Amino acid sequence: TNVDPSSTMQVVNALIEADKVFDFLMVPGANHGSGGEYGTRKRYDFFVKHLLGVDPPDWNRQEGRD
Repeated sequence: TNVDPSSTMQVVNALIEADKVFDFLMVPGANHGSGGEYGTRKRYDFFVKHLLGVDPPDWNRQEGRD
């Protein structure tokens, strides 16, 4: 909780300027935590996609709708 968000954005900007590929997720109010249930789901989805090579479920898809 002691890091100003602008410092994080400076790192993100440096990565973009260096043309680096990266994933970034900011969860407001999570401080230095894991982001709660949402953060856990996003982390699992990342590993499923990048380690197993499978697309994770579409969590926005509603049951019974195409």
